[in-house]
This record gives sequence, structure tokens and C-alpha cells, in this order.
Amino acid sequence: MASLVSSPTSSSISRRSINLSSDRPQHRFATPYRRHVPRCSLHGSLGFDNGLVPPCMPVINDRMLTGMHCFQDDIGKQNSRLCIFSGTANPALAQEIADYLGLELGKIKIKRFADGEIYVQLQESVRGCDVFLVQPTCPPANENLMELLIMIDACRRASAKNITAVIPYFGYARADRKTQGRESIAAKLVANLITEAGAHRVLACDLHSGQSMGYFDIPVDHVYGQPVILDYLASKMICSDDLVVVSPDVGGVARARAFAKKLSDAPLAIVDKRRQGHNVAEVLNLIGDVKGKVAVMVDDMIDTAGTIAKGAALLHQEGAREVYACSTHAVFSPPAIERLSSGLFQEVIITNTIPLLEQKSFPQLTVLSVANILGETIWRVHDDCSVSSIFQ
Repeated sequence: MASLVSSPTSSSISRRSINLSSDRPQHRFATPYRRHVPRCSLHGSLGFDNGLVPPCMPVINDRMLTGMHCFQDDIGKQNSRLCIFSGTANPALAQEIADYLGLELGKIKIKRFADGEIYVQLQESVRGCDVFLVQPTCPPANENLMELLIMIDACRRASAKNITAVIPYFGYARADRKTQGRESIAAKLVANLITEAGAHRVLACDLHSGQSMGYFDIPVDHVYGQPVILDYLASKMICSDDLVVVSPDVGGVARARAFAKKLSDAPLAIVDKRRQGHNVAEVLNLIGDVKGKVAVMVDDMIDTAGTIAKGAALLHQEGAREVYACSTHAVFSPPAIERLSSGLFQEVIITNTIPLLEQKSFPQLTVLSVANILGETIWRVHDDCSVSSIFQ
């Protein structure tokens, strides 16, 4: 049976299985002459067993690692200048990132007053340091965004040398253009707020649209969760001849096409829909052939799951054998859980850019961690190495 992913000659990403039950990652400098390979693991335990092969994350090959460890002669000096702090939005992900880098999370005090105001105080010196603040602006979006802004301001006033806002999920990213008159472009407003607060750089994961990077007047490093999901699908050993990648709407065609190229250049299908209002979608027809195939629906986020659920129903009507849903960001606003667990999907694959509450889990759900990709990107930014080479 053919492997799901391209051969090494057609893809720059190689893969290796790992033991998910191993202890936390070792310090990246514990063995100076042994390359540290980023690895993927399931994020926590949802208490369900789907009978799946344990997932693994793509291994960065030697060509991509060229020049990566040029800093080893000055480990102590460089390591002392890198600080990572976590907000309250996703501390578990921040801890995984720190574990990958072999660092401790910085000490920070965050509390809310009785009237809802946010108080932030750094509990250690960051003078002259490269500071990375891990804080997705997931629901409650306004609370988490304001907390991030105050964290940035605290670091700026503490004389941090560089401040990078690590935003695994960028809220308001969908408000990136005007579709009607007299609408706001909230994505640009949020970008201005982060810049004016004092951030020197933004590290974001799977932005809703690439144009959002242009809203910032500071450098933006765009990280993709795609390699983690691709490698997990590869572990399932689905025959490439049976595979079709499906975009749930016309706007996601470019994303789905890039995803399909990594899957032995699988064929592409498109669900044509028209949106009647915010969070309401109507599926019209399907462009492409899915009869007798395993359909993999790819999107950057799942909010109410209206688009992807109606798309899955259409795929079943058109003869698809199985339907998988893959998304980086699991917003899961009601009634997403009911729609996703209704039996339309063989499996729903997401990442941990947004923390998942226990009551939102269901048997078909698989959560993968992007901590190692974010951790590797943070180190490369800190050490002035290439970031794009990770995803080539």
C-alpha cells in the first residue's frame, strides 16, 4: 500500500516515529554533539482511544539544520539572554515550549482586580534580554488581548532588549477586510495596538489570511501547524491513490493546495458555499470527484463547525468513503461539538494553539502539539537563524 506522503525526493520533510510516553524533552544542550530533533506528541490525554498509530512530527533534515548550531561556542551567554513568559490564556503550551528549549518559564504575576482590570508584574529582571511572551488571543478574546498588551508594556518598561509576542492564535484575524460599507478592519486595529504597546516582533501560527502580516509595522514570523498534521496523517498509512484533499470554501483553496502537494500531490476538491450571515454558511455544490475516496478537509480554524459539517455531509452524499477534518485552531464555539461528534467525521484533528476544555472533547477528536515547532522558531529568531527553512 502506498504511503500517504511524498518520498524524500519530492518533499523536504522527513519523518520519524517516537515514543509518546517518554519523559519531558531533555535540555537541547544536554549532549552538545548530538543534534536535537524536534518531535511531536499528543497534547495531554483526552481519555479516548481511537486505535490510532501514535503520531509523530516531521524531523528536520540535515540540510535544513545546516548552520543551526553555530551558537554552541557561546551557549551560556546566549541562553542567559532568552526569557519566556506565559500569559493566562494557554500556560500548558507555554510550558511545553519552555521544556523543548530546556528553559524555565519566567516568573510573572498576573491578577485581576474586582472591577476586572488586569495587573501584571514581572518577578525577575529582563533588562537587556530577548523576551518572548506566549499568549494566544483566543476566547475570551478581549480579555486575553488586553492581558497581552499589558505584558508587553511591562516588559518595555523593564528595559527588555527585544520583545516578541508569540501569538499561537491571532484573534480578530477574520476581520481583515471590508466586505460591506462602514465596517471596521479589526485585524489592522489589533496589529496597531500590539505595535504601539512596544512589541518588536510578532510570531503567529496559521494566520487566517497572509495579508494580515502586512497590517503590522514590525517583523512578523508566520509559523505553520501543517507539518504536525501531515506527519500524523502519514502515520495512518492511507493509500495515496484513495486520498483527496478538500477545501471547505473557495477562500481556502491555496491552503488546501499546499497541503495536497505534501500528500503525494493528491487531487483537490472544493466545496462551493455562500455565506448568508456571520457564522452561518450554506453549501451549494462540490467541485471535484470524491467518490470512493478518503476525503481530508483542511481549514485554518473551526469555529461553530457549520462550514465544515455541511461540507462533510455533501462529501458523503457524493460518495466519499471517509471524511477527516484537519484544522490548526479549535475555537469550538457552540454548537461545534454537537456537529463534529454527529458521526460525519472519521476523525477531527486539531492542534493545541487554543486550550481545549475537557467538556469539549469527544471520541473522534485528536489533539496534536505545536510546541516543538514554536520552540524551534523561537530559538531561531533569538539566534538570528532562518525560520522559513523549517517548512521548506
